[in-house]
Amino acid sequence: MPATPFDSVHLHRLFPTGDTARLFADSAEIRAMMLVEAALAQAQGAQGVIPADAAEAIQRASLECEVDPVSLSRATGENGVSVPAFIAAFREAMMAPEHAQYLHWGATSQDILDTALMLRLRQALAQQEARLRATLTALARLASQHAETAMAARTYGQHATPTSFGAQVASWGWPLLDALKALPDLRRRALLVSLSGAAGTSSALGPDPAGLRADMARRLGLTDPLRSWHSDRTPILSIAGWFTQTALAAGKMAEDLLIATQSGIGEVTLGGSGASSTMPQKQNPVAPSAVVALARHAQGLDATLQGAALHRQQRDGAAWFTEWLCLPQLVLSASAALSHTQSLAETLTPDAEAMQATLDATGGLLMAEALSFALAAQMPRPEAQALTKTLCQQARATGTPLAQIALAAHPDLPAALFDPVAQMGQAPAEARAFARAVADLPA
Repeated sequence: MPATPFDSVHLHRLFPTGDTARLFADSAEIRAMMLVEAALAQAQGAQGVIPADAAEAIQRASLECEVDPVSLSRATGENGVSVPAFIAAFREAMMAPEHAQYLHWGATSQDILDTALMLRLRQALAQQEARLRATLTALARLASQHAETAMAARTYGQHATPTSFGAQVASWGWPLLDALKALPDLRRRALLVSLSGAAGTSSALGPDPAGLRADMARRLGLTDPLRSWHSDRTPILSIAGWFTQTALAAGKMAEDLLIATQSGIGEVTLGGSGASSTMPQKQNPVAPSAVVALARHAQGLDATLQGAALHRQQRDGAAWFTEWLCLPQLVLSASAALSHTQSLAETLTPDAEAMQATLDATGGLLMAEALSFALAAQMPRPEAQALTKTLCQQARATGTPLAQIALAAHPDLPAALFDPVAQMGQAPAEARAFARAVADLPA
């Protein structure tokens, strides 16, 4: 198998990242670095730190010149960072040494790479937001349509009490909705420009480095952090944590779908499923399986990435390299997980008859909790619980429905007590509340 399935010709459709994968291509990184250098030069030209005509030339060259990633490989392997070779190649491509000498004036490699990364992460967040919105729209529709579709809730893998499929869908959607609502604040505090020079002191950035950084942030549409964050990786970890959150929320939904489509349960039908190479009867839940794997991968990468917070002194190559190894795959894992989840939400179909058959097959035992509280109106609660357990044991031992046994012993109990639809509690309301919350989202 290839080193990463995201780049594989035959595996990439199993882990679909859409346009997000392009953001982590060599060409995308170089283009982002050119945009950063252009913004830096423009801010410096406006402040008089470098000649205005040099700033214009650098900005123009950032749009016209090309730098071949292959040409950077040898020097990058020696230097541990691509920026020195990139600057040399950019200057050569400009063919204007009188202006090119002012390229990268006073900045350091990390300023350029971190800011360029933020430009690409901003796009990755926007793409994940689009997936989130589409997924939530589909889930809200399901929740609303099936708010009253009764099914068995399960705890510890065992039948518990009645719930509704709409409420089950809402439980998948709420964490995704929380992630979407968290985006504006995340963008404000984590999408930061970086400009503080070799050791974070801005010593070679002119008389007003704070003003320069603010102007550069404005030109790039990023936030001015008002400080150096070379060794503070909180912004990176916050963005990575958000992507991990979306992947894990998608993974929870996928885990439930793996059980719901399992032989012997079959309460949900997926819009697309996979074939077996040797068993023609099988329709494998490929997409949910991929989502679970991707969620686990993102979780593991995020755990490793947390070590990048341990940046020694003013800059730490090992911590920085850890980000390069983990962050792109984490973002791609989360993107692929939500791509699958969007498709699943838009195409899955609940089987209400199968859900009802499950409820019927329990012999009314799912209403044991409701029975115990109904009996508690006639006797002390401990006695009601003990009596309910006895009635449940009789139902299991004889194969007689709990309703029949309970009503024979206590004919004054309401018959609706054993109707699953009447015992769903707040499940329908939860489903509709989720649908309303999605509908109320600002565009």
